[in-house]
Amino acid sequence: MSVAETDAVVVGGGPNGLAAAIELARSGRSVRLLEARDTIGGGCRSAELTEPGVVHDVCSAIHPLGRSSPFFAELGLERHGLEWIEPPIQLAHPLDDGRAALVYRDVDATGATFEDARDAGVYARWMMPLRADWDLIVRELLGPLPLGAVRHPVALGRFGIPALLPMATVARRFRSPTARALLAGCGAHSFLPLSSPMTAGLGLALLVSAHAVGWPIPRGGAQRIVDALASVLREAGGEISTGVSVSDLAELPAHRAALLDLTPRQVLALAGDRLGGTYAAQLRRYRYGPGAFKLDLLLDGPVPWRNPTLAEAGTVHLGGTFEEVAASEKEVSRGRVHARPFVLLAQPTQFDPSRAPEGQHVVWAYCHVPNGWGGDATAAILGQIERFAPGFRDRILAQHVLRPSELEAYNANYIGGDINGGLQHWAQFFTRPAVRWDPYSTPDPRIFICSSSTPPGGGVHGLCGMHAARSALRGVLSSTA
Repeated sequence: MSVAETDAVVVGGGPNGLAAAIELARSGRSVRLLEARDTIGGGCRSAELTEPGVVHDVCSAIHPLGRSSPFFAELGLERHGLEWIEPPIQLAHPLDDGRAALVYRDVDATGATFEDARDAGVYARWMMPLRADWDLIVRELLGPLPLGAVRHPVALGRFGIPALLPMATVARRFRSPTARALLAGCGAHSFLPLSSPMTAGLGLALLVSAHAVGWPIPRGGAQRIVDALASVLREAGGEISTGVSVSDLAELPAHRAALLDLTPRQVLALAGDRLGGTYAAQLRRYRYGPGAFKLDLLLDGPVPWRNPTLAEAGTVHLGGTFEEVAASEKEVSRGRVHARPFVLLAQPTQFDPSRAPEGQHVVWAYCHVPNGWGGDATAAILGQIERFAPGFRDRILAQHVLRPSELEAYNANYIGGDINGGLQHWAQFFTRPAVRWDPYSTPDPRIFICSSSTPPGGGVHGLCGMHAARSALRGVLSSTA
């Protein structure tokens, strides 16, 4: 290796790019991370979007996968300033008559919010073994091919078999409107119609994580996760350069390996002629998913929920019954936005008052829209909140809108507003971004992909970056010579 050469250059400073750089630096390799924007973070940043001194999470806000991540746990991010806040209620899903499904850490307490005692029993028998196995599930299934299922067939089969089903199928086991609505909202995180295979998988993972580790928020905002990761990287000897835009791999400093925290479209733009015809063709066929339309709101007081218990929930799903949520997601798959869209809402200042002046509150809310949609869902989102919190609109002091095009302008990985790095459909779930035994490698042995377009996909967990770095360490970076 020449004196001027770096072992690895990482392009993109989101959680996965940072995780890849950390894993390489901790393995004794020299690493330089390049970020196009003036601040690192990708989809995990905080900013003053409405008024000075008011901290909003620009993209991610609630982080069950961040707290579940074995990689983050190994790094000890708390030692670098990260502090998790866990709300008393992890998740709430209200109905029009004031009833609500409430997800507590305690499985039985959650089931007690269902109308049907039989459903409470079904839920407990389903969740308790999975909660006990959660660390094993995360370690063995959140990555490339789930070979751990061979070593732990019973534990992982309990999770994996129902995870392959549509959420619409799983919900038939329950009779309570609250229980069914809860399942619908969790399954809708897939951005797919609830009749699609594997929509139960993401919903199940989210529910189990709520009981196992909670749905926490970082004190001070999502940026604190990234700041902690940057601290770990610098401590390990890695370098970070911001404001460095890369349009061709030839522009990179001399390196042995390039790890790209980018989606297939950007990878092709940077390195298409080096990736081979068949592989490049697969990247060109890669499918992006629906987009997000997001509102950040500043209120003169807390959300005036009809059911006051919702004030204790960090996250609230607004969409009504199972049938209503399913109809909303189906409309998106058809290229339209439902008049009453499914809305995901977080209310962080209920638990972290440091983010706004005394007496004021921030609300984070978004709905799903078709990829690249150019419409305006502001009124529809506000209408859904008002539906369950009468008088909400009167409390708005300021608002900030992020349309799909603006999300992509903010984070180039959000193609058409897709915040998951690609459609989470079964046909490309295990083959992100292409059919390849090692999904992080490419036909060029010096180029690797470490973005959420690789397994296990979207979320702030760093596992895509960790796995990509380990792929590079097995290959071109197998020695420091």
